[in-house]
Amino acid sequence: MSKKKRRDIPHFKTPIIETHCHLDYLDQADLEITLAKSRQVGIERIITIAVSAGNLESVMKLATSSANIWGTQGIHPHEAESYTPEVDAIIRRNAVHAKILAVGEIGLDYYYDHADRAVQRSVFEQQLQTAIELDLPVVIHTREADNDTRDILKNCSTSLNRKGVIHSFTSSVALAEFCLAEGFMLGFNGITTFNSADNVRQVVAATPMTQLLLETDAPYLTPVPYRGRPNAPYYLPFIAETLAAIKEVDVEVLLQQAYRNSLDVFFSGIKETQATTPASPG
Repeated sequence: MSKKKRRDIPHFKTPIIETHCHLDYLDQADLEITLAKSRQVGIERIITIAVSAGNLESVMKLATSSANIWGTQGIHPHEAESYTPEVDAIIRRNAVHAKILAVGEIGLDYYYDHADRAVQRSVFEQQLQTAIELDLPVVIHTREADNDTRDILKNCSTSLNRKGVIHSFTSSVALAEFCLAEGFMLGFNGITTFNSADNVRQVVAATPMTQLLLETDAPYLTPVPYRGRPNAPYYLPFIAETLAAIKEVDVEVLLQQAYRNSLDVFFSGIKETQATTPASPG
């Protein structure tokens, strides 16, 4: 029996910015294919995210290898116990490069608890201070750590001029409301297409369009209808369709706003030299 053909990836008029993926997890051949396929479906820019001391330099190399790739610098909560003064110095040195847009992926993860929670909190606070001092936005990971995430952000949010994004948001509506009130964006990915993710779709519905970002977190969290395959930035159009349906707007309207949001958070100092921002909807 032949398998049912999966739907082709749609290509919309509005360009798309991939705000969170991990390109360094691909080998060179897969990377070239991924970048080519992404361009074909309108992915204009890709931000690849640092997570560990071991990939700070590989993210830098990727970000400087292509005009369409940017990066971040930071230590994921899973790797918090590897954060040292030497690692901090590398982050600070690399983060002033024009192709590095944010400090991240930083935060708290009490679901897996790969690092001691007290260490996670300390490293999160130190990296938020780095972002404050360098005047950069942050890319935050939080899982099963709503209270501590809120308390830490409450202490520093007013000093964090560029704010940032709570990526792959799966936490409570209460934390979402707090983060939105503080001026952060919320990042949504393929989880929004999963049957079991009603809680995430509820947060999407409650999030103003002016405060949402599109991401894949590739190679993880592949959206329906390609769930089960490795994820990639070129699946972003499916996520955009899902968010537009939840927000009850045309997908082009959703994409135009998400594009502007991405520029505002990550490219505010350099967007004049890039592609023209889509016209405002309506």
